[in-house]
Amino acid sequence: MEQTNGNVSNGAHGETNAFLRQLFEMMLTEGIEKGLSRDSKVVEFKHPKDLEKIMNLKIDGEGASDQDLLDVCSDVIKYSVKAGHPHFFNQLFGGIDQYSLGGSWLTDCMNTSQYTYEVAPVFTLMEKVVLTKMLELIGFNDGDAIFTPGGSMANMYAINVARFQRYPEVKQVGMAGVPKLCLLTSDKGHYSFKKGASFLGIGMDNVIPVKTNDGGKMIPVELETKILELKEQGLEPYFVNATAGTTVLGVFDPLDEIADICKKYGLWMHVDAAWGGSVLLSQKHKHMMKGIERADSMTWNPHKMMGPPLQCAAFLTRHKDLLKDCHCANARYLFQQDKFYDVSYDTGDKAIQCGRKVDALKLWMMWKAKGDSGFERDVDKLIELSRYLTNQMRNREGFRVVAEPECTNVCFWYIPPSLRGQEETSEWWQKVAKVAPVIKQRMTEQGTMLIGYQPDGDRVNFFRMIVSNMSAEIEDMTFVVNEIERLGKDL
Repeated sequence: MEQTNGNVSNGAHGETNAFLRQLFEMMLTEGIEKGLSRDSKVVEFKHPKDLEKIMNLKIDGEGASDQDLLDVCSDVIKYSVKAGHPHFFNQLFGGIDQYSLGGSWLTDCMNTSQYTYEVAPVFTLMEKVVLTKMLELIGFNDGDAIFTPGGSMANMYAINVARFQRYPEVKQVGMAGVPKLCLLTSDKGHYSFKKGASFLGIGMDNVIPVKTNDGGKMIPVELETKILELKEQGLEPYFVNATAGTTVLGVFDPLDEIADICKKYGLWMHVDAAWGGSVLLSQKHKHMMKGIERADSMTWNPHKMMGPPLQCAAFLTRHKDLLKDCHCANARYLFQQDKFYDVSYDTGDKAIQCGRKVDALKLWMMWKAKGDSGFERDVDKLIELSRYLTNQMRNREGFRVVAEPECTNVCFWYIPPSLRGQEETSEWWQKVAKVAPVIKQRMTEQGTMLIGYQPDGDRVNFFRMIVSNMSAEIEDMTFVVNEIERLGKDL
């Protein structure tokens, strides 16, 4: 049936495909080729109310023409942040890889769910290949894994699976049947553990912070002391999270020492390596993860340092059948045990979700194209770039590095000329705290680059520069230093 506004029906495939071809060409030229050019802006920033007026986002009863839709799509590209741009350093992700992007597009083209071999035969096999590869790199050679919608959800999986392993009855009777549980993570750990504890009925107050040293690493002695204190208070610590690549400083906790303590007290050891896990791909840098094979589980986000499109994250454990035992509900309409094929390939009952997006293809495509050696070169390059940038800042007046980088996070203050050579009082530091927000505003409004900033403990606002974009080069590190100086020298 034809639409009254002149649009063709879904049955007129030629016309529908014409729209897709035009959109695809637009994505290639405007979204990728122009969006990745160093001569273009990272963002064409508009304030929310202004952008609402510019964008034709209202949905009408009659529907829009193809041209109207294409015009909106052009505006979507124009006013969106170009996360693939070589000067996007704002988050723990960035860049565009043609193979993984192609895999992502193909995933949506096939539009199926990952839960059974019946509807995702190829993707089920791909997921198994990729997750097995990741398990082997960790040292969980007989373990199990599942893709999750982000690292926060993977951390939540860890909290839940660890609780089930210790108190399997909780699956049926709930928290009323178990002691008052608590979990421990460093005071630099990710906020998702508080969210996960809240969601799972453990409670945010029962996420216990452990002190870190001046470099941001968990102090093992403090961990053991805290465990003993909690037991004396009648609480039941059951779970310890160590972080491999903290969000701000990119620090790796001492995994071997933490593993010793977890073994001593019979606690589940999880490692949130959402950011830093990809160093396992590098022979030169995998030592940062020394002891990871002793953990019970790990979070790993390939969409961060490895570079496939969002979302691509995984929960991995060395315990073979625990995911299924913990999460299965045995839905008979979906996971029938009398199917005509090997039902062990129906992995959906291991997941919290029912419908589950295929996240394996884009990572498989990228890994197949690059190989292990290609990813190793990428990781080594990113770390080398971060070290180059750090050295540039150490040798440039006005820049002060917050801490020697361990991952690719380069954290620094910029001290404008007006504040140099003065006594560094608390009032002076409060003035420094205002520098980063102003420079961030200027770079965003001018669209030249994006870098985040934040305070951390007693440290006032500083820039957190993330090197995770595979398209970045030495010249881009030099650009960062010069652009910060240009934007802030008059402050």
